[in-house]
Amino acid sequence: MEGIVHRTVEVNGIKMHVAEKGEGPVVLFLHGFPELWYSWRHQILALSNLGYRAVAPDLRGYGDTEAPASISSYTILHLVSDIVALIHSLAVDQVFLVAHDWGAVIGWYLCLFRPDRIKAYVCLSVPFMPRNPKVKPVDAMRALYGDDYYICRFQEPGKAEAEFANNSIEQVIKNILTSRRPGPPILRKEGAGSNSDPSRPLPTWLSQEDVTYYASKFTKTGLTGGLNYYRNLNLNWELTAPWTGVQVKVPVKFITGDLDAVYTSLGMKNYIESGAFKKDVPCLEEVVVQEGVAHFNNQEAAEDVTNHIYDFINKF
Repeated sequence: MEGIVHRTVEVNGIKMHVAEKGEGPVVLFLHGFPELWYSWRHQILALSNLGYRAVAPDLRGYGDTEAPASISSYTILHLVSDIVALIHSLAVDQVFLVAHDWGAVIGWYLCLFRPDRIKAYVCLSVPFMPRNPKVKPVDAMRALYGDDYYICRFQEPGKAEAEFANNSIEQVIKNILTSRRPGPPILRKEGAGSNSDPSRPLPTWLSQEDVTYYASKFTKTGLTGGLNYYRNLNLNWELTAPWTGVQVKVPVKFITGDLDAVYTSLGMKNYIESGAFKKDVPCLEEVVVQEGVAHFNNQEAAEDVTNHIYDFINKF
């Protein structure tokens, strides 16, 4: 991680930790749950060597960025506003956006609300999810998969935190990052984060040093900040009513793994393959499905993802 500069930026009323390296056009990386700026370590090093300024924040509620106490401080309007303010602080008009998981959700709304700020978007794992005016998202997920679907289990304040506490934070992080089970994530009754053998060796793409780094930050902050994103899904649905039916008109490349639990649930595969995704995102230029790759593809298939990012943004 040599050469990566860490600093704190005031954005939208909070202090945000940012890691960056390189000079040139800005590539802005947004991480997911339960991750940090560190999730982009491979891409930061590679793209900074290719003539780009790689910038990766800890999002609101994560790592060394402030975590407001109230659940309502984590709506999509707060999260996007943080990133708009961060872009402004970088003193550039536009950035290349690369985002994964919850970062990808923020990325889609950023492209929807402020397309003037985004040159092109490389989205990992989570496609654009158009607003269904007839049903709130958590209600729809509960009807489809029941109360033990992970997003439904995350809704009650404190409950998931207590379940995660049944394991060490290191084991929770390890279990989530190394999960390769396709289909909807249904949490076992024993509690969140208890779905694997503690003695199972780490995959080649995730070192003990990586796990230790994540665990050190989440031991300090807990998981509440990240879980609060899920607790605002129905409120976000209300807040984004004015954008019902609006298309995303930024150039996009979408990358997912064929074992990704997002790709293999909620009808996502059909949505992507049927042409509905392209209809909602008319400037979608390419969909890449990586064989044998699960949800955390920016880490599991780091070099391949980096090459796809570079090939796409290099066109602009």
